[in-house]
Amino acid sequence: MISLELKLQLLTSKDLSAILELDQACFGGLWTMEGYQRELGSPNSDLIGLFSSISQTKLLGMGCFWSILEEAHITILAVHPQYHRQGLGQALLYSLLQTASDRGLERATLEVRTSNLAAISLYQKFGFKTAGRRRRYYQDNGEDALILWRSDLQQPQFQATLTDWHIKVSQQLSKYSWQLLG
Repeated sequence: MISLELKLQLLTSKDLSAILELDQACFGGLWTMEGYQRELGSPNSDLIGLFSSISQTKLLGMGCFWSILEEAHITILAVHPQYHRQGLGQALLYSLLQTASDRGLERATLEVRTSNLAAISLYQKFGFKTAGRRRRYYQDNGEDALILWRSDLQQPQFQATLTDWHIKVSQQLSKYSWQLLG
């Protein structure tokens, strides 16, 4: 069986058109080109892309977090709809949490639509707990957001947890012939 190679790497301005294409496919145009340019230029923002040389959609997914004091505030986790339910979201979330831990951040937080059960399930698998609710948070339809929270990114046991996740993520990806490089 042939493995399809996946690579996680920081996004740069040369990736802008692919970023905008993915944003459109996933969110219908959540952020503008200027918004992404600000993210790419900010020292407090990590924007990670998931690439495959095999696919015609080279940028299969992306994740972003802001470093705010000791916290990683995850702002985006997106996988191209064509590649949902293959473990790519897990790979991105793992990478975001690994990067946040490497940066010395202690906690991770995010908002998620209350109706997005697949995303909520993914976040719960990675140890996120519900910390609250933002009423009518989403402007497009007035839907509430759950505030999810994960602490302990600097605790010794978190490194062991990351190792376990890497194994689980790799196993999930291999079911769909994906192989995470590096």
